[in-house]
Amino acid sequence: MKNYTDQEDYISLVEDILNLEDFQKLGDIIHHENNRLDHSLRVSYYSYKISKALTLDYKKVARAALLHDFFFEENDGQNKKTKFKTLMNHPKYALENSKKYFELSDMESDIIRTHMFPVGPSVPKYIESWLVDIIDDIVSIAERTYAIRHQLSAAMSFMFVCTINYLR
Repeated sequence: MKNYTDQEDYISLVEDILNLEDFQKLGDIIHHENNRLDHSLRVSYYSYKISKALTLDYKKVARAALLHDFFFEENDGQNKKTKFKTLMNHPKYALENSKKYFELSDMESDIIRTHMFPVGPSVPKYIESWLVDIIDDIVSIAERTYAIRHQLSAAMSFMFVCTINYLR
């Protein structure tokens, strides 16, 4: 039987964020062919697990990583200029939103503000900030790759069915 203690510990650290009604709205915003809430949860949980294994400040990491994309501007359907502006400014938006609801430490603020380095201008000050930045990149690549693989698989299935029907 699987031990769920680690998941329970994680949930206890971030439960107040997850229960926040405005935070839950991230589930309605498309992000990497998924939604921003699921993306934030992945980044947060993986960052939590790794920072805990490395004996870093996993509590601050879990919370700040969950808040790293806590903004409501949508990128889906925007023109390239607007998308770029949102990409560059969203750490600032996420930090502002996070501070409206939660008291953040300097480390938590740094994690949120610098999670887009080197695309964003702010250089991380803490090893925990670097960790979340890297995990966010890995999760984003995995989400995009999964979406592409899913689309390719659907296209290949369609081509296979068409070929079978043609050969009949």
